[in-house]
This record gives sequence, structure tokens and C-alpha cells, in this order.
Amino acid sequence: MTVAGSQVSGEVVARETPVEEEQPRAPLKRRNNRAWWLVLPVVVSVAFTAVIPLMTVVNFSVQDVFSPVDRVFVGLEWFQTISRDPEVRAALVRTLLFSAQVLLLEIPLGVALAVVMPRRGVWVSVALVLVALPLLIPWNVVGTIWQIFARGDIGLGGWTINNVLGINFNYTLDSTDAWITVLLMDVWHWTPLVALLAYAGLRSIPEPYFQAAQIDAASAWATFRHIQLPRLRGVLTIAILLRFMDSFMIYTEPFVVTGGGPGNATSFLSILLSKIAVGQFDVGPAAAFSLLYFLVVQVFCYVFFTVLTRSGR
Repeated sequence: MTVAGSQVSGEVVARETPVEEEQPRAPLKRRNNRAWWLVLPVVVSVAFTAVIPLMTVVNFSVQDVFSPVDRVFVGLEWFQTISRDPEVRAALVRTLLFSAQVLLLEIPLGVALAVVMPRRGVWVSVALVLVALPLLIPWNVVGTIWQIFARGDIGLGGWTINNVLGINFNYTLDSTDAWITVLLMDVWHWTPLVALLAYAGLRSIPEPYFQAAQIDAASAWATFRHIQLPRLRGVLTIAILLRFMDSFMIYTEPFVVTGGGPGNATSFLSILLSKIAVGQFDVGPAAAFSLLYFLVVQVFCYVFFTVLTRSGR
């Protein structure tokens, strides 16, 4: 407190005027740089598993490698060669067509399976285990299972189609049969993933929504359309992105079943890339191919994500 004076009728009258006291400043918090040591293992792991291999591929994509010590810089020549290759373009069309068919089949089937799955009782655990079983099987084992299952001589599926239905089915000689086999194999293997994601989304819907629909005497279709489907939008966005990326990069299953044949009927981009990199050992074109492959996946995923998120607003 301070005392200030003012003069009234020749006298000095003292008055007290409050003055705000200065608040003590909080001590500056010191930055703990030791926290970077906790992040360092992740940084090192990502560098060795992603960044360094990616930079190595970029380095090979602009060189013509004759030997480990004999290389020639060629710039963007390999990128131009790959982008103009008709075989690569045909493989791109096949891969896009396969991914589109996978999405058109697996998303509706997965949602339908999630809707009919039980929500309470002991059958919930049984249904979840049975649905998740195909996801627990390794990819190469899935290919081997369907390679035997679809054979017309010893496979149950192929023998039934040939002898019971009277259809001449042979996926090793007919390109359409090979395509259908690979497509059905992927649907069998990965539809459970969509079903489990959709089932989790359905279980998160509060029960009062369904009670209100029951009071309004809403039909099952109306309940699904106006209550369940809108609340599955986020889950289905994730399912579509996951299934597109995986189907667009599919390799193991069709390679085990058909090896990309007959001819080039099931030769997708991944199989063609493996053929160039491992079979022909063309390091430069394979590196450029892999970078373009990576870029196409990123672009399509960005487009899918942008369209799906904006349509939900």
C-alpha cells in the first residue's frame, strides 16, 4: 500500500490508494531432452526398416546396375520405360479390376454377416471364433488350400463343379476359372475382417436407438438404413481402405494357386514386379516399378479417403 497526498483548502489530506501487488512469476519449466532417448529406438527402427531401404530403391531406380561396382546413371529412363510398358499397363488394369470386384463383394457380405451375428449370449463367442478362423491362416497356406480345393480331380470344390453341376472347371487352363478361383479365395479369406469391423461398429450403437425404432414399428431394413448404416460410415471407411490396399498389393495367394497364369490372366502388379526383380534380376527397372507402384497405392488411398470422408459430412 502507498500513500498519496492531495491538497484541499490549503491542507494536505493523506489518502490511501491501493496498488496491485506484483504476482510472483512461475518458474520456467526446463525442457527434458532425455525424453528423446525414449523415441530414439523407434526412429532407428523406422530408419532401418523403411527410410534406408526406400532411399536404396530410389538410388537403384536412376541407375543401370551391371555389377556391384559397375553402374551407370540413367536418370528417369527406367520410369519412362515402365510407364510405357504395355505389360505393366495390362497388369495395372487387372489389379484395379480385381480390387474393384473385391470391394463390391466383400463390403456388402461383411456388413450382412455382421448384422446377422448374435449380439448376446454364449453364441457370440462361438460366432466370433468361427468368423475369425480364415484370418488366422497364413497367406501361403490359404493359397495351398485353394490350390487343392479347386482341383477337378482331387479337390472337393473342383470335383463338385465338374461332376455334380456338370460344368467343365479347370483353373489351370481356363483364364476365367483361374480369375474366379482367386477372387473367391480372397473373398473367403478377407470378408471376415470386414465382418468383424462392422460388428464392432454395430455393437457401439446405443441400445435406446433400437428401442426407439421398435416403438416406431420400424422395419429391419429401415432400422439398418437409418440407424445402423449411418453409424458404420467410419468403420466402413477403414474397411474399404484396408481391403483396397491389401487387394491391390496381393501377391502370395494368386502366386501359390496360379503363379500368375494361365498366361497372364492372374498376373497382377505384384507378381509382375517379382518377375522383373527376382526372375530377370533387372534391378533398375524393378526399383522404378516399385516406386511407381507405391505412388499409385498412395494416390488411390488418398482419393478413397477424401471421397469417403467428404461424403460423410
